[in-house]
Amino acid sequence: MHLHTTSRLYFARHAVKPLRSQQTVIRQASSNVESRKEGDISSVFVSLSGKEEKPLPPRFADQKKRLIAGREDQIERSWHRLLHALKDEVHLIEQRGSEIIPSIEFKDIHAAPKKFRDELRKRGVAVIRGVVPENEARSYKEDIERYVKANPGTKAFPPHDPQVYELYWSQPQMRARTHPNMLEAQRFLMSFWHSNSPDAMISPAHPLIYADRLRIRQPGDAGFALGPHVDGGGAERWEDNGYGRGSVYQNIWQGDWETYDPWEASSRVLANADLYNGVGACSMFRMFQAWLGMSHTGPNEGTLLVNPLLSLATAYFLLRPFFKPIYTPPKECSRMAMETFLHPNNWHMETETSSNLHGATPGFAQELTTTLHPHLELDKTMVHVPQIAPGDYVAWHCDTIHSVDRVHNGTGDSSVMYIPACPVTEANANYVKDQRDNFFEGVPPPDFPGGKGESEHVGRATEADLRKSTSQLGLCSLGLSQWALNDQSLTQGQRLVLENSNKILGF
Repeated sequence: MHLHTTSRLYFARHAVKPLRSQQTVIRQASSNVESRKEGDISSVFVSLSGKEEKPLPPRFADQKKRLIAGREDQIERSWHRLLHALKDEVHLIEQRGSEIIPSIEFKDIHAAPKKFRDELRKRGVAVIRGVVPENEARSYKEDIERYVKANPGTKAFPPHDPQVYELYWSQPQMRARTHPNMLEAQRFLMSFWHSNSPDAMISPAHPLIYADRLRIRQPGDAGFALGPHVDGGGAERWEDNGYGRGSVYQNIWQGDWETYDPWEASSRVLANADLYNGVGACSMFRMFQAWLGMSHTGPNEGTLLVNPLLSLATAYFLLRPFFKPIYTPPKECSRMAMETFLHPNNWHMETETSSNLHGATPGFAQELTTTLHPHLELDKTMVHVPQIAPGDYVAWHCDTIHSVDRVHNGTGDSSVMYIPACPVTEANANYVKDQRDNFFEGVPPPDFPGGKGESEHVGRATEADLRKSTSQLGLCSLGLSQWALNDQSLTQGQRLVLENSNKILGF
């Protein structure tokens, strides 16, 4: 794909070396060379796509055997410890509800108290309040509505009653993504990650922008009902050439889930979360998924629910495919029968390894249900984010289970822009390079359903707009300017990945 004509002229004027001549010396991470099919957000989920969930091929049974070969006893003991730990945490979450989610004012993030930091690390989710001034965040929604009205061909889901718009390049979206406070909030959040090696080719201190959709959900809507799920791949979490490339979950596969660290970043650098070029799969490493509120929204008003278990939940849904119950209760059963069903003594490792991955379908997000994942007790542990005002930023760890209210029972719209927090890695820089090309053309970003997108839309953001109003950090995060390398605090790995990213982006 070629750069937009005006952008080619810009890079030519600034003596940028041709990217092609440098690609031989840059390690290229996996990228999607094919354009995605056309579609909408329903393409991400089997449950929304209308597709029938089919049994996985036998190769997944072979992969499951390889993952735990020689450690079956350790894995079974770890599973039983996990079930005991989950029971205690489920009770705590049921008692505290939304209060368990830590929050902080944007103005206080650089003096965040230890309690907030500890809770964020444990729960994997947080609210940063007042990242963007409330009146400014409100204006984003009003400007988007005018943009949609001026471009009636805009795609959305559901088509007959739009709630989630296939918009990526509107001016308010670009203003929100590059807002100095937004970038600072992202740097703060990504600082919770760490790398075991100073040579790790990743820099959480340098945010990259991942262009995503927006939601304007109207009262009464029941169409945009995303059940509990985890983004960033599905079957890839069990596969050697997926998350196995970075040994992300190695401690769990060794029967020692207690030492698994969800905040270790270097293991994620090589992981491939998109082996199947799924229509809605994410091939960029997002440390946090997140959205910026554009309306006042509370629990049961079409908002987000999260599962604040993080490490325990991750270990559970990864190990679940290896175990089955001895006794299965009837559909209508007593509390005692359910407790017997959930008790660790009722669960044992599969005698014949199946190919089942319980909610993981190649090319789709990982989905979770009460039937497939009973010990998570999702009816108790999926909690609403608290009351949100325009300008509040809600962020959750990339492995966090999350969902959306099945019905919007509020009286006003529930509106957000999806703006995740992404570090600089070579793979992420490669994605941003392609995303930059798509921005110039006005078509959807590489990860999203294809088609002409906003290429014919009136009033979409342009490069000229951004260069007039965006900070240097904002331009760098979009791949429109190069990263500075003269910061003495950079680790060896940070300096090298920034240098390589500049080359990938053509600087």
